[in-house]
Amino acid sequence: MHATRETGAEPTPGPADAPGSARRWLAVGGSTAADGRLAGEDAAREALGRRPDRKLLMVFCSARHDPKAVLAGIRSVSGETPLIGCSATAVIGPEGPSEDNGVAVIALGGPGFSVATSAARGAAVNQREAGATVAGSVATLDDRPHQVLILLTDGLCPGQEEILAGAYSVVGASVPLVGGSASPARDERSTFHLCGDEVLTDAVVGAAIASEAPFGVGLRHGWRKVGEPMIVTSSANGEVYTLDDQPAMAAYLQRLGGPPEAYADPLAFQRFAQTRPIGIRRRSGEEVRNVSSTKRLREGWLRSTGEVPEGGVIWPMEGDEESVLQAAGDACRDAIDALAGHPPLGLLAFDCESRGRLLGVEGKQHEVARMVEQADGYPLAGLYTWGEIARTRGINGFHNQTLVVLAVG
Repeated sequence: MHATRETGAEPTPGPADAPGSARRWLAVGGSTAADGRLAGEDAAREALGRRPDRKLLMVFCSARHDPKAVLAGIRSVSGETPLIGCSATAVIGPEGPSEDNGVAVIALGGPGFSVATSAARGAAVNQREAGATVAGSVATLDDRPHQVLILLTDGLCPGQEEILAGAYSVVGASVPLVGGSASPARDERSTFHLCGDEVLTDAVVGAAIASEAPFGVGLRHGWRKVGEPMIVTSSANGEVYTLDDQPAMAAYLQRLGGPPEAYADPLAFQRFAQTRPIGIRRRSGEEVRNVSSTKRLREGWLRSTGEVPEGGVIWPMEGDEESVLQAAGDACRDAIDALAGHPPLGLLAFDCESRGRLLGVEGKQHEVARMVEQADGYPLAGLYTWGEIARTRGINGFHNQTLVVLAVG
């Protein structure tokens, strides 16, 4: 679909010849081979080549692949380079988005980076502890002026905000948190993570990165508020019972003009709600939450995979394909602008699987094309997640139906 420029390893005229680029490099590789080992080997070879001083590999892998086979293929090329990764419904590689067999590898290195990786098991019952454990790797970094913590959580794990709270309890407001949740294959319910030479489940993995150049974060979703705000008058653990003291599902559907069948048919509700999330007002900004009610339709409740705090202010939201596509380019531009004049080495995209489902196969191609246009030929790779992480201020930072872009300066 598109060609990407490798940056930093061997400076050439133009944008790749950035100040300090000889001390930092970033490159991406990808494969859509049906054989897992071959896919891992090809993607790693493309990302690594003969580049020296390898500091980190990030691997995003179709959940349909055998992760042990993919990891074996990568390790046949990478040796013992520190590595993290996770499963994805679809990945974004050098040739664009791929759902069935995609593997994307992002490699970075050079003395301008310091990297530490870590993993925590048992995340489903020890969310806060898992987040704190992974965040502890920041303390082992060499001294560099800029830091970021990339977190890959499990999209099947409840209490994602608790994972972020655990990480925040260790690093505080000084280190941005960026990442996403591992997602399963379509119509399946299993995820996995990679850390070093291990395949993990029910886990959180992370990479703490310190750099001589800044990191930039872009966050966009493309949804528009509908009408006046509503008060969450009763909620707990992602269940929303009432809005403005009215049954939550009915209040939501009435505000958005939902069809009659959505009140009684779970599939009709799911189709309607797919492009109509809710937005939550936070001190640090707005967070988007997905909406479902297939298990609680008869009670009239709404359900979200993220926290919807009681007493909070929310808006029903809606959008369309064009607004979602516009957000893709805007998020990349915001991430690059946040580098304050430093050219990017590359961009990492953590996109929502719900956005991808709305866009469809052709729409995802258009979305990545918007990102590539803003990236201006610099390497770009990522995945479609079950939750997006971007905490640059405040304590919270978990999002749904959102695109998060990390620009590496």
